[in-house]
Amino acid sequence: MTLVHLRRARTSLVLDARGPGLPRVVYWGTDLGPLSAADLPALVDATVAPLVPSSFDVPAVLSLLPEAGAGWSGRPGLAGHRAGSAWTTAFQLTAVDVHDADTVPGASPGRPHPEPGQDPGPGDGWARVTVRAADPDGALTLTVEIELDPAGLLRMRHRLRNDGDRPYDLHGLTPVLPVPAVATELLDLTGRWCRERVPQRHPWPMGTWVREGRHGRTGHDATLLLVAGTPGFGFRHGEVWAVHTAWSGDHVTYAERLPTGAAVLGGGELLVPGEIRLAPGAEYATPLLYAVHSTDGLDGISDVLHTHLRARPEHPRTPRPVTLNVWEAVYFDHDLGRLRALADRAAEVGVERFVLDDGWFRGRRHDRAGLGDWSVDPDVWPDGLGPLVDHVRGHGMQFGLWVEPEMVSPDSDLYRAHPDWVLRPTDRLPLPWRHQQVLDLAHPDAYAHLLSRLDALLTGHPGIAYLKWDHNRDLTEAGHRGRPGVHAQTVAVYRLLDELRARHPGVEIESCSSGGGRVDLEILRRTDRVWPSDCNDALERVAIQRWTGLLLPPELIGAHIGPHRSHSTGRVHDLAFRAVTAIFGHHGIEWDISAVSAGERAELAAWVAAHKRLRPLLHSGRVVRVDHPDPAVEAHGVVAGDRSRAVYAISQLGTSVAQVPGPVRLPGLAPGRRYAVRPAAGVPQPAVLQVTAPGWLAAGGVTLTGRVLGAVGVQLPALRPEQALLLEVTAVDRGAGPPAAGVDGADVGGPVTGRDASRGR
Repeated sequence: MTLVHLRRARTSLVLDARGPGLPRVVYWGTDLGPLSAADLPALVDATVAPLVPSSFDVPAVLSLLPEAGAGWSGRPGLAGHRAGSAWTTAFQLTAVDVHDADTVPGASPGRPHPEPGQDPGPGDGWARVTVRAADPDGALTLTVEIELDPAGLLRMRHRLRNDGDRPYDLHGLTPVLPVPAVATELLDLTGRWCRERVPQRHPWPMGTWVREGRHGRTGHDATLLLVAGTPGFGFRHGEVWAVHTAWSGDHVTYAERLPTGAAVLGGGELLVPGEIRLAPGAEYATPLLYAVHSTDGLDGISDVLHTHLRARPEHPRTPRPVTLNVWEAVYFDHDLGRLRALADRAAEVGVERFVLDDGWFRGRRHDRAGLGDWSVDPDVWPDGLGPLVDHVRGHGMQFGLWVEPEMVSPDSDLYRAHPDWVLRPTDRLPLPWRHQQVLDLAHPDAYAHLLSRLDALLTGHPGIAYLKWDHNRDLTEAGHRGRPGVHAQTVAVYRLLDELRARHPGVEIESCSSGGGRVDLEILRRTDRVWPSDCNDALERVAIQRWTGLLLPPELIGAHIGPHRSHSTGRVHDLAFRAVTAIFGHHGIEWDISAVSAGERAELAAWVAAHKRLRPLLHSGRVVRVDHPDPAVEAHGVVAGDRSRAVYAISQLGTSVAQVPGPVRLPGLAPGRRYAVRPAAGVPQPAVLQVTAPGWLAAGGVTLTGRVLGAVGVQLPALRPEQALLLEVTAVDRGAGPPAAGVDGADVGGPVTGRDASRGR
């Protein structure tokens, strides 16, 4: 039918959609520039593999849906059957609709219809292709939707319809994209509670690297991105390809390389046998697979993702309020007088949102009871939450509240009345986790009850501006009426959030799941930030936030200053180190600041003021990370879009092998502009172990060009372990300079050293 070339920013996607089978992705990577009517067929010819001995008599085709019938011997794109038949497919192309892309010859114009809440239609700068194909023998219809946004982010989704007169059992439907042979290394993330986002990297050999999440939620061990790249790629260098599976239930993301030379990245929903049975005429849609390419290493991947997220209609548009969460201050000890005093101190240091955490509802004096009974406990709050809400709002702060709506405690009135409203395989309950079970939100009565309780809570307390929405256990043996229920539960949670947002559009919601257990781009279409970890230990948070930031911009990542001694690790850190670590995200505090000295509160107020001063830059600029050769040194920053300002944090995580660590380069600045580099004003400086300071620090700062700062950098002071230096960089000339790389591809400075980007902190 046609050849299609989609181009946006610095990315190209070329499809051979001439049929008769499904289209083949000829190319996905850096922008190829305009391709003529002669160029596209020539490009296709240039990529056709030769026939070799002991193989098919025609070239095998890796299409948008890998099929054995087209010669693919790897993981199938579609797995399913109809009572033992239709277990293999041979889809034939029926239509290709194109919007705002180059074609050769004549595809019909058009575009896929967006779902509610998706991005707007033509004129929005997106390029779109919809492919339709049918398998008459299997009585199946496949629709493939491909979108390329103005930043170069690619999204793909499959839809499968059962056209037969009998049910079709679907076991898996997975979008994939090819990756060239030059990508020989893989990087992904794993983790656990309080140690999320741990990078791991290794060569990409023949075979399949599969990451499966069977938690019923995204999972603490989920790889936010699966990255394939050229040897030695880092934050600032190398060519990389990455995919993200946008789904909050069970999911799979994988990389596969076959002996034929073909290699793919793919991802989709992980289905349990029997979970999806398509009735005649029914359709299943995969989660969106997000895909990004960059020639500028991992920072280039983040550039595209952050630009995309900030352009969404639902992205937060107001300044992110400095938040105090009371959990590590009071735990379950709710006392109005104590909480009022804490709110007083919060207002003094500059807090803008005060969040009452777990323990406010009936029977909730510990974590073994009460979940499901979402009404204010009259024994603890005899006059309701109103007095505290009014006190908080009287200080000009927003009021927020913790909830965990999807869970139920066996010791609760709700469970005693409706034990049948729990996800379970049979009459037997799944193993307990935190003394709680999961409400079956696919049960219409359970869904209606929960929606009404949450709606009544927000309607009855119009002062609530924010919900910290928690989800503290895996979904194990999650059965709905005897069948697997994770898919239905995930869809119901999305529907519940969508309905609450529609009824209460002014209420913001945080995605928390015992910390970072539900971080993905589908839950973020319905929430305003994530809590990346229950660990507030600043040393751990350096790495957790660094790697969460691969996917998300700083304003979507909750980052709080915890107590001196960490609740989760027992480590003790200076306030300055905790503050520098927390200043780069959606800033906040989780600490009993009513019990600290006036001097320490004054220092805390200075750090909060520094964040507010830097907030417009931090929450709009380009994130840059330094490939430093010393594993004990971590450095990152944010550069303004016009490159007039920047702020960098340099953290000494431990002792270095070298007596004095080498200079730290400051990437992302305009090469031809001159910049003044100074330690951040108005806040304490870090502790050092040195007789004299580096010359530039002794002089109070230095002024150099962006080219010099990017290629040479500045010499570090001899920081003590677990200390951090915050630097402010300001252009001293009036030149606008070219936009930062990732906006229009302008060069951003000199070469960098090749530190392995998987070394984490």
